[in-house]
Amino acid sequence: MKRLSFFGAALASLLALAPAAGNAQAYPNKPIKLIVGYPPGGNLDIIARVVGQRLSEQIGQAVLIENKPGADARIASQYVAASPADGYTLLVGATGQMVYNPALHSTLGYDPVKDFVPITLLGSTPLLFAVNAKSPINSVKDLIAAAQAKPGELFYSWGATPFYAAGELFKTMAKVQLSNVPYKGNVGAVNAALAGDVAVVVADVPTTLSQIQGGKLRPIAITGAERTKYLPDTPTMIESGINFHSVSWTGLFAPAGTPPAVIDKLYATLAAILKSDGMKEQLARVSFDSTGSGMPSAEFGAMHQRELTRWTRTLKELNIRAN
Repeated sequence: MKRLSFFGAALASLLALAPAAGNAQAYPNKPIKLIVGYPPGGNLDIIARVVGQRLSEQIGQAVLIENKPGADARIASQYVAASPADGYTLLVGATGQMVYNPALHSTLGYDPVKDFVPITLLGSTPLLFAVNAKSPINSVKDLIAAAQAKPGELFYSWGATPFYAAGELFKTMAKVQLSNVPYKGNVGAVNAALAGDVAVVVADVPTTLSQIQGGKLRPIAITGAERTKYLPDTPTMIESGINFHSVSWTGLFAPAGTPPAVIDKLYATLAAILKSDGMKEQLARVSFDSTGSGMPSAEFGAMHQRELTRWTRTLKELNIRAN
């Protein structure tokens, strides 16, 4: 009887696992949604559409981009965290919601580590401080002098928390007063600088490059550790005398509890796409750095945790909070 009970329990366990295994083997058999926490036109939206198109071609299913902007991408993050863990609703997660938000906001509604499974890194870009091309400000030194001459009267625009954090960190390290103006995405923040409504915009290279090349914006510094090949004449903040660097990365995440077999399938497909010469060229055309793109899930998760620890400590030490 004990032996029969043992075999009965084992059979029941196998039968319980069979549907999950079958689902993983059949995955994907319907469209996949990539959720973006910002409006169309920004860097997350751009990279989601570039990668989504190639993913769709490889898996033979539609990949839909769904924009859910608002609340510093907390709405999109909460939505994916609460979605079924079946691999059909994924988060295009960036440093804003996955690294900076926990230190900036007292209430998130999601945990960037516990509520998600990292799949892989998609791409990255340094942040950028830029001014209207007609502005008399030509450098970080000029910006500091202008801010010192009119404390609190100069404004900077931003469209996501990494840019806000960079702006506030700049203020702290340069010992100047700048007032910040938030927008729902980078496009609105850049448009404010183009219209002359703000003295400076903190954004990223993909969103600003065409305006810079068109002579409408002037970059004064990037926040990468080194200069970017897309703007080789633009100095880094470190070169400009402000000792900090920051990079905005974008990755793909699934809800916690998504079967490992589904994560593995997604990773294998995405890694092949992201490491291909064609995809690297496509990312370069929209000014994204593909270094590290397609890294293994465990490696990406470790990088995410390091960045989260670093910036949580930095922002709290400097008492930088969401306004």
